[in-house]
Amino acid sequence: MIFQGKTVEDAIAAGLRQLGISRDDAEITVLEQGKRRLFGSVPAKVEMEKKAKPAPVPQVALTDGERAVEFLQGLFPLIGSEATPSLAAEDEKIVIRLEGEAKGIIGRRGEVIDAIQTLAGAVANIGRKEYKRVVVDYENYREEREETLKRLAEKLAAKAVRLGKRVRLEPMNPYERRIIHSALVDNEDVTTKSEGKEPARYVVITPKRMKTERRGRDGRDGRDGRGKGRYGDKRERGGKDRYGEKKPYPKRDLPAEATPETSGTSFSRGGTPGYKKGGFSGFFGTFLGKDEEAPVTKDEAPMSETTPSETPEE
Repeated sequence: MIFQGKTVEDAIAAGLRQLGISRDDAEITVLEQGKRRLFGSVPAKVEMEKKAKPAPVPQVALTDGERAVEFLQGLFPLIGSEATPSLAAEDEKIVIRLEGEAKGIIGRRGEVIDAIQTLAGAVANIGRKEYKRVVVDYENYREEREETLKRLAEKLAAKAVRLGKRVRLEPMNPYERRIIHSALVDNEDVTTKSEGKEPARYVVITPKRMKTERRGRDGRDGRDGRGKGRYGDKRERGGKDRYGEKKPYPKRDLPAEATPETSGTSFSRGGTPGYKKGGFSGFFGTFLGKDEEAPVTKDEAPMSETTPSETPEE
């Protein structure tokens, strides 16, 4: 329809009033700008019609993986990362790969990328009855980490068998613990078990043949933690003494006859040390003989304080 007015704006206003629409809903074409002349004027003309509303675009439902990718596209600008997520697979599990410059996206021991993976998994499993695993990977980090954990599992399993003791690993997330269990599931010498509580849950490798520890009376095992005994390792392999064969302690032989029936140490008065038959032996100790006195003989009589040579002359 064509509308007229003194000016273009007057013609447009007249057309909007007649059609009963807003300017945003009108499609306007200016036919004549309108001019003023010496005698009279030429009115402005516009052609106006109502815009046709575009047909609504049917919204295609996003898959679980696409919904997780869309979430990450909005998350990375918020955390200052330039990583670009893309959906790599969505069959048995959802695999999302990150590309571009993404410094610090992995974090210490994969803490950052694990957190991103947890959020993506939560978004992908909205409305699902069964949980579907989501893996977020950057520059093959997951594959390299899996190989590292498999080698670690074999190494610690051999250590547990050698020592005959349980070996405890560091706390890991469920995905990494599952790798340890899978790596040792066919091992005939050890078993694995997860212990502790999240987020500090860990794997324990237990040998099937545990070694028993010898303990003393005080409840200790008699070892100082360095493979030696409490008082040092005095014996070598084979049970022999480190300083040679153990020799018997020599016994003192006493005289067979005229031995005083006492115990202790003997001292003689001025002669050769030893035992004197029938004389004073100088023993200190407990008398083990008879209680009655024996007659004193000539040889046993005490000596005078003065000798014949020392008798004063008259």
